[in-house]
Amino acid sequence: MLKKNVFSSNDLPGHLDEQARFALWQDIHVAEIWSVEYSTSENLPFEADIEATAVGELVLGQMAGTIKRASRKARNIADDSRDGYLLLVNTGDTTLSGAQIGRDYSVGRGEAALVSASEPLQMIGGDRNIWMNVVIPRAVLEDAFARVEDRLALPIAADNAALDMLRRYCRFLETGPAIVSPDLITHATETIVDLIGLATGAKGEAAELAGLRGLRAARLQAILGKVSENFTDPTISAQTVAHSLGLSVRYVHDLLQETGVSFAERVLELRLKRAHRMLSDRRYDPMKISEIALMSGFSDVSYFNRCFRRRFGSTPGGAR
Repeated sequence: MLKKNVFSSNDLPGHLDEQARFALWQDIHVAEIWSVEYSTSENLPFEADIEATAVGELVLGQMAGTIKRASRKARNIADDSRDGYLLLVNTGDTTLSGAQIGRDYSVGRGEAALVSASEPLQMIGGDRNIWMNVVIPRAVLEDAFARVEDRLALPIAADNAALDMLRRYCRFLETGPAIVSPDLITHATETIVDLIGLATGAKGEAAELAGLRGLRAARLQAILGKVSENFTDPTISAQTVAHSLGLSVRYVHDLLQETGVSFAERVLELRLKRAHRMLSDRRYDPMKISEIALMSGFSDVSYFNRCFRRRFGSTPGGAR
């Protein structure tokens, strides 16, 4: 059955001062949810709202407020012995950054990362943050997919189709009527787990990932996501992508070479396709070709014209 629990700082006794309210809120959180050490914004009053909806063994959670830092240390893990996985999805306008098993992660609005409750974890955000969690027991996820640990703390792009479907599906379950049928609960659980597998690259990897496994596949997916997000930036390079993901430049080039398409070739193809779409769209008729080239990531219009003719067999003007 679906069961929603709401835990809000607004429900705490009104006579308590700010420090006492936060201390009581954290004590209740440790006792009823899990052991995490929090700290709040230095600039805003303490405020925190948590919603948790159970779907079989899974929990769909929402967190909003002025909680700025969260830390789960070895002593916290020992306190509650929780060993599940959490898919952290940033639904706010701030960036949530942290570290786990020696990897740094940073997720902006709509982005996500898979983390583990059984490994020390750190996270820091802005003064006011909003995020959702999908909490999955370790056994459930590891029975479904091999080498889940390879995918910890790797960014999942906001435009990941499986992640978008997962967000919408969880929202549907949280706002819809309670599910009472065991068969439907099983179906919902399996659907969520499958979508997490697809979003993280644990299941249904694209043809580009064929032959690669585990960590290499997940890192390639992260690289492809960064390129797709930022190809219109004239300054994008293998170096900037590598730096953002905590990888070496050579490793980025090696992984992309295994797909048969180099970094430069992939960026050029994405820019040309974007320019072609814009030139074919009547809404962009008032724009100059040079403006479209710049919006697509080209800083040299002559180079754009040559590449466009070679790729599409016509001039940019002929594509209009």
